[in-house]
Amino acid sequence: MSDYTLNASVRNDLGKGASRRLRRANEQVPAIIYGGEKAPQPIAVDKTSFYKALEDEAFFSSVINLQVDGKAQQVVVRDLQRHPYKPLVTHADFLRVDATHEITLRVPLHVVGEETCTGIKDEGGELHVLANDVEISCLPKDLPDYLEIDISAVALGTTLHLSDLSVPADVTIVALTHGEDHDNAVLSISKPKIRGTEEGEEGEEGGGSAEGGEGEDSAE
Repeated sequence: MSDYTLNASVRNDLGKGASRRLRRANEQVPAIIYGGEKAPQPIAVDKTSFYKALEDEAFFSSVINLQVDGKAQQVVVRDLQRHPYKPLVTHADFLRVDATHEITLRVPLHVVGEETCTGIKDEGGELHVLANDVEISCLPKDLPDYLEIDISAVALGTTLHLSDLSVPADVTIVALTHGEDHDNAVLSISKPKIRGTEEGEEGEEGGGSAEGGEGEDSAE
């Protein structure tokens, strides 16, 4: 679990107009903290440190130390609203975290060992990534930045599912708690399709018919 600290202030000036003014000032981002036993709290997050943190993939799967007017709160990112065409975050939702209660969060999947993978290097296979992240549940202290999938020994024709993932002892993959029908595939290694040969064969067949037709027309 990575450590991130953001500074914020309580936002008393509410409404769409207030949010627009805040964004125009270009120093803070409108946001809200909710969850737990406390009431939702509108805040404004310092833009510079927030945007820098957003560049790090691990930020989205980490417990964040949010300093609101000097008072610390533990939160995770629950949702971001982005401008439709500008690279701007227009609003952020943070969920309060309780150290004694499990949280549910999506974490990225990192594939490693592709360069030495048996099915790719020795058997000419092609890697197909079917999922980029997975939903997990655990206590905040056990939250991983990502889950790693080592494919170095994976053979051609293999499909890996959620149940094949290696996860820490105190981490649960949410989908697997719903039964075997939810054991979805996350990646596969298969033979690459030879599209050129198939298209060439179709072209030859089509060409033969066309030539025959032209010959009959000429004979008439």
